[in-house]
Amino acid sequence: MEILTEKGLKEALHFLETGDPDEAQLIIAKLFERELGCEELSYTNRCCTFWREISARLRSISNSYEKGQQLLSEWKAFQNFLSRDKYVYKPAQYSVQHGYFTSALEYYTRQMDEKDHNLAAQIFKNAGICYKKLGDYENARACLVQANDFCPSNASVLAELADCYSLCGNDKLGKVLFREAFFLSAEDIDIDFLDSELIRCLIDKTREKGHTGKAFKQWIPVYGILCGIFNIKRELTSQEVGRLKQNIYAMESEYKDPSSNKDILVPSLLNSYFWLIDHYVLTHENTAKVNEVLLKLKILDSSVYEAYIK
Repeated sequence: MEILTEKGLKEALHFLETGDPDEAQLIIAKLFERELGCEELSYTNRCCTFWREISARLRSISNSYEKGQQLLSEWKAFQNFLSRDKYVYKPAQYSVQHGYFTSALEYYTRQMDEKDHNLAAQIFKNAGICYKKLGDYENARACLVQANDFCPSNASVLAELADCYSLCGNDKLGKVLFREAFFLSAEDIDIDFLDSELIRCLIDKTREKGHTGKAFKQWIPVYGILCGIFNIKRELTSQEVGRLKQNIYAMESEYKDPSSNKDILVPSLLNSYFWLIDHYVLTHENTAKVNEVLLKLKILDSSVYEAYIK
């Protein structure tokens, strides 16, 4: 890369970092006149093009919360778009992520006086995601704790909070909260925004095992147990035990129906069996009860059973 091109590219990256893809692309267009075949320029230019298209769609949205939601949803498409490139220019990736989530955060902070608790929880959760993506884990944690206060026991909030703690080096609390989140509702967790090594390794493990589609997230806590990652247990309340047994009974009944979706039922049942076994062990229940659940587990999936009892 020529010295003048490098200098101009740094200027373009600065505009991306401050959330101005239009100005960044104007600079890159001039740099192309000097050095057309530069991979760094081409990659950065593609970032600008995609982001400008997103910005154009935002102009038709007036509500700040909806603008923020649009940006977060578009980020996944942005990532998929960039993943097609064999060449990755890290400085452009960093600048785009910083500018993009700074812009999204501005929209969410305008709505933080929201009175509706459910909506406020979403606003603070997504603000927490933005702070997390910006590397500001202290403010991310504060927003996510606030979101949890507004809407306790929300799986998506707990998963983000777990991710935040793990990124801060507190894997112990991360494990507790991830296990809790996937127990509450795996399907409600948006795994695309989870970044910690703790959860990414489980996601990769689940992918390596060939799981796809709607059942994919249901298998993550199963491998969390089998890989010894979700290894910090807690006692369930009597109400939770009652609900767990009811859910197991309902899923077992549904499983007998030939038309049922067994792809989702199997991992959901496996995870529920794990929780029930843990409950029996922690409360020193009769071994016969543990063995009864182990037998169900073995009948449902013998390979998981063998891995579990090792």
